[in-house]
Amino acid sequence: MKGRLANTLYGFMEGVIEFFIEWGYVGIFLSAFLAGSILPFSSELVVVALVQAGLSPLWCVVWATAGNTLGGLTCYLIGRLGKTEWIERYLRISREHLDRAERFMKGKGAFMALFVALPYIGDAIAVVLGLMRSNIWITTSAMAVGKGLRYVALLYAAEGLISLF
Repeated sequence: MKGRLANTLYGFMEGVIEFFIEWGYVGIFLSAFLAGSILPFSSELVVVALVQAGLSPLWCVVWATAGNTLGGLTCYLIGRLGKTEWIERYLRISREHLDRAERFMKGKGAFMALFVALPYIGDAIAVVLGLMRSNIWITTSAMAVGKGLRYVALLYAAEGLISLF
């Protein structure tokens, strides 16, 4: 039973990734938006695949950064509009983690949005920035820089790995 479920999920994800790849830059934007939001998705595969297919690396980074930043802002807005109880219940982020993140981020403010691009903790940082009512313009700018740098690093790493083969 486990094997069939894993195969079904793998096939589904493979189909979703192929769908985004077929849509080119729009597919990059949409996949990056999903990946930046609270939904579990990886836009990195789509970006690397489309660069390897011949699309401009610069435009792939631009579209991926734009989509991922807007997706990250959905997490920020959840924090800004939501109540702590909702965040605990629906996002499974405990009050203890929120308090600890808020203490850590006090005084650093919206520039912590540079780290929203980090896996696993990025969404929590964005939510806490929303709860703290950080400046939306600085938050958005820092988030875009962090996410853009991550995509640039990803493409350099992927190019290095691909050149080995």
